[in-house]
Amino acid sequence: MNTGLTGRQGTELPGEAGPASSSEALRRSPLDGWHRAHRARMVAFGGWDMPLEFETGTLAEHMACRRHAALFDVSHLGTVRLVGPEAEAVLQGALTNDLAKIGPGRAQYSHLLDEQGSVLDDLIVWWVGEERFDVMPNASNTARVLGAIGGTDVTAERAVLAVQGPEARSVLAKVSPEAAAVPHFRVSTVGWHGTPVVVGGTGYTGEDGVECAVPAGAATEFWEQIVAAGAQPAGLGARDTLRLEAGLPLHGHELGPGITPLEAGLSWVIAWDKPGGFTGREALLQQRRRGLGRALRGVAGEGRQPLRAGYAVVIGEEPLGALTSGNFSPILGCGIGMAFLPRDVEDGAAVEVAARGRNLPARVTRLPFIKRAPSHL
Repeated sequence: MNTGLTGRQGTELPGEAGPASSSEALRRSPLDGWHRAHRARMVAFGGWDMPLEFETGTLAEHMACRRHAALFDVSHLGTVRLVGPEAEAVLQGALTNDLAKIGPGRAQYSHLLDEQGSVLDDLIVWWVGEERFDVMPNASNTARVLGAIGGTDVTAERAVLAVQGPEARSVLAKVSPEAAAVPHFRVSTVGWHGTPVVVGGTGYTGEDGVECAVPAGAATEFWEQIVAAGAQPAGLGARDTLRLEAGLPLHGHELGPGITPLEAGLSWVIAWDKPGGFTGREALLQQRRRGLGRALRGVAGEGRQPLRAGYAVVIGEEPLGALTSGNFSPILGCGIGMAFLPRDVEDGAAVEVAARGRNLPARVTRLPFIKRAPSHL
């Protein structure tokens, strides 16, 4: 049965993907030449031409990350750099989380909101040095984040390589023991053959791993050495199925206009009482007082057919919502998706997903679909 992942034609990518026919207008990763030389299937995503999958295919790349180690080019993520004595205060006033909880050498997940509390972007802040912050927005939101917090867009100066999986650190240690030793949600600048590499113990797969920001000119050699050490090159297709199994949101799907962090189940990213507040705080306080009418939930199909974004979730004739993301879960062996559903719908509730003229039986489930505990060094 076609899972949507077994063949190159079946792989789908949500969000800002599309055919790469207009590649002249798209930005390219410093690793673009390597990807093309190794017959990657390229797609447009967030204004970039990026590999969707390699010849191995999305399913094999997904399983390599769950069982061993996979290597992703995530250079399409932005890097907005703030430097100076005012940088911390600027970020504190703009973002929802509280940098006072961490310090230099740490990373923090945070949100940029509008005045209505909608998520303009979700991002990672790397506190690289005492007065240096590297803020990593989603690809298409880099200009928006730059406009909100200022700083300098240094995206073109580096490539970002994500090594993920239960064997990610042992594989990376063959190339850079110092990079492999950076703990979960810590940040460190390490030397690699005289080249400075900024390493963050972060990722987007539900597995342990690190992301390495490498100067553009050294990116291909660094990538090739990690591949030679045993990591499986993987594309955005696997990155999406991995994050979906882990119940992680994607901007434009589970986060975006009309969606607040509270509805997305991310209240932990809100520092309600930090001095000075943040943009959108009052709107979130009002929503918290009123109570939520909906919440982000998982939907697991009873068969192997992939679920897709936009499919309606129903009980009988009553529509409950629509899937914001969906695909096939290689680990669970069934279609899975996420949807904003009424809060009174209980875990385990039997529902149906309306998929192109037929209703597929499914059940509501708590997120994440699967959970892997990261290795805290």
